[in-house]
Amino acid sequence: MPRTCCRLSFFTVRRKYITYFIIALNLIMSEEVIEQKTETKKVETVNHHVGVDEQIEYLVRNDPNISVTRSSNRSNTLGEGADRSGLDLLPPEARKRMEEDGINLEGGYPEIPDRSHIPVYVDQAYAIRNHDLPYTERAKNADPNKKALFGAAKEVHNLTKHIGTEIVGLQLKDLTDKQKDELALLVAERGVVFFRNQKLPPRKQKELGEYWGNVEVHPQAPHVPGLPGETVIWVDYWRKHGMNINFKNCDYGNFDRVRYGRMGNETWHTDLVHERQPAGITHLHLDSIPNVGGDTLWASGYAAYDKLSEEMKKFLDGKKAVYESAHSYLDRNDPFGGRKKIERVHPLVRTNPATGWKTLFVNRAMTKRIVGLTPVESDVILNYLFDVYEKNADIQVRFNWKSDPGYGTSAIWDNRSTQHRTVWDHEGLEPRHGTRVTSLAEIPYFDPQSKSQREALGLPITKEE
Repeated sequence: MPRTCCRLSFFTVRRKYITYFIIALNLIMSEEVIEQKTETKKVETVNHHVGVDEQIEYLVRNDPNISVTRSSNRSNTLGEGADRSGLDLLPPEARKRMEEDGINLEGGYPEIPDRSHIPVYVDQAYAIRNHDLPYTERAKNADPNKKALFGAAKEVHNLTKHIGTEIVGLQLKDLTDKQKDELALLVAERGVVFFRNQKLPPRKQKELGEYWGNVEVHPQAPHVPGLPGETVIWVDYWRKHGMNINFKNCDYGNFDRVRYGRMGNETWHTDLVHERQPAGITHLHLDSIPNVGGDTLWASGYAAYDKLSEEMKKFLDGKKAVYESAHSYLDRNDPFGGRKKIERVHPLVRTNPATGWKTLFVNRAMTKRIVGLTPVESDVILNYLFDVYEKNADIQVRFNWKSDPGYGTSAIWDNRSTQHRTVWDHEGLEPRHGTRVTSLAEIPYFDPQSKSQREALGLPITKEE
């Protein structure tokens, strides 16, 4: 009884709050009409047919105290356009990088999307890219031996057996198209590829992303001024605007994503799985890093799949799951019913077209349920699959972003066959800033004729006794 009463009280208060605003809006609209009548003496009727959903959207978009993002861990007070207050927080290395590329910082940094462009209702968010986007798999054009890429590098070395390669001696801004194709193939094979000591202008980073696919322009995420799609990755900025991340809670989402959700990017996840065509290649460049800490981890979906028993593989092959967005919105048909997320159905095991290998396409942060199973069955299996990714250190790589002074470091990874997470061990005591460009790929599919990575490479697959 007490729990029910609390719940009812919460919804009652919320409903009352919004209702008061709607009444106020109606009064304002009526006063405007009355004034118009008085002035023109031609208006004879008042339009009383404005839908409740339209009135709520009007309020959300025009009241700065209401969060458009519907995020519980973001400030409601962010404005729009370039943020002048962000310049005081911007690390000197990042500022220098922006100015050298001709980025106009006079108005502020970063640039916040206009409130009028941010979805209020889940159907608005769902419709943003709910259509076919042209996509060319650049890795298909690559030399399998990668002679152009490897031949120009000083060093190429794998960081672990299953995932992660570092290339030394190349500048990403100077790559030829042939090298870009070969890099796309290497990223698909090795999961993530690293480049230290980079002089990478933001515009060049975006150009590289555009070569690999349609660059995602996030309707809510702050971006480099004048460069939509060049998303700013900067937890320090969000902490200034109300993000409650600290030593104790930064990893809670890895224990219980339902109760705690994501805190920054600390929870294991894969980018943009709710999209009709989810992320393919993501390129994160950090230009400012702590002296110690601030690492990022990746895990291989190919190796996670091969960790499974043959019977489990057979069970999962062909299954589909529901994937949800990180951000939440209102339901137009039930605006008082709480937050709703975009949901899309994709294969649980998908085939990466660049390699032809099967990969386990799940992540704790955004994989909601397996289609066709009961909630209990789905939770048991998904939690096991999450653990396979997260608890097998031999299929992971942990990377420190160190570069020489005056340079930055880039990580380029394939979202189709990896998960990743950051490590917030520096606790915000030193700046950590970067920019990210994400190239969208194909509609996920499962090819029953495709092989696992170990099958394709002729590596032994241990049978369970």
